[in-house]
Amino acid sequence: MSKYQENYAEDIATIEQTVETSHLVIHNDEVNTFDWVIKALMVVCEHSYEQAEQCAILIHTRGKYAVKEGSLEKLRPMKDAITERGINATIE
Repeated sequence: MSKYQENYAEDIATIEQTVETSHLVIHNDEVNTFDWVIKALMVVCEHSYEQAEQCAILIHTRGKYAVKEGSLEKLRPMKDAITERGINATIE
């Protein structure tokens, strides 16, 4: 392996460690309806109806579910928009 290839491999490893993927997690509760959660996922996360419905079912059965993956910068406004709708969400 050439010195250039070694440096390139080290740079890629550094970038991969630096760019962490986060998850927007919605938590189940006894307050919000399926329809309300589905609508929020469609508007905020741009999910299709089918995708939002599947997420809502998983949130209900598992207690929480990661509905979106990405950088903190991308997920933070989505989390805020969901919590403003009264839905419990975290970034993990």
